[in-house]
Amino acid sequence: MSTSDRRSYHHGDLRAALQQSALQLLDAEGVDALSLRAVARHAGVSPNAPYRHYRDKDALLAALAAHGFTELAARLTDAVAHPAAPGADGADGAELAETTAAMARATVHYALEHPGLFHLMFGHPCIGHPEVISASDAAQSVVATHLAAFVPPEAGESLKIGVWALVHGLSVLLLGGRLGALTPDRTDSLIDAVVHTLLDTGAARTTPRADR
Repeated sequence: MSTSDRRSYHHGDLRAALQQSALQLLDAEGVDALSLRAVARHAGVSPNAPYRHYRDKDALLAALAAHGFTELAARLTDAVAHPAAPGADGADGAELAETTAAMARATVHYALEHPGLFHLMFGHPCIGHPEVISASDAAQSVVATHLAAFVPPEAGESLKIGVWALVHGLSVLLLGGRLGALTPDRTDSLIDAVVHTLLDTGAARTTPRADR
């Protein structure tokens, strides 16, 4: 084992260093350019060091996707940490829209901050790995739990799928530049307007025109 590997193991941070390097390479170069050798080189460790934690590239990708869903679940939880009480002033529809918009904003911003990871999480065969499925289910559970306060049980699953489809579609369009160049605030305005319009509660903010 090289000196740098021994130092990493001594401090117990080799796995974290490998993961951080992999995430940086993933966002910068995409999944096709990612390899255990490239990750090792980026982390400054020997070519064999990653195999102590990941048996192959697929195992690494699954770990990264699971990490992404775990982070996304935390973002979703933070976004709706203090929701309005359902039914207050008869404003169920508006509260549902704001809860949905809060989760949509959290997801879209996560996608924009981590484009390579987002594409891995939602478009790579590794999403069938048990570790990824478990992490994805946990993130979806956050969405389902907060939507359940506003809709009957029989409508919950359909609404959850609709919300996932909405935020995924917005993320893909924004990542691809199909909606123009938007600042974070204007992105939030767009998300709010789309959510409120689709849920028929009226746009919370004015839909921005894309900066082209």
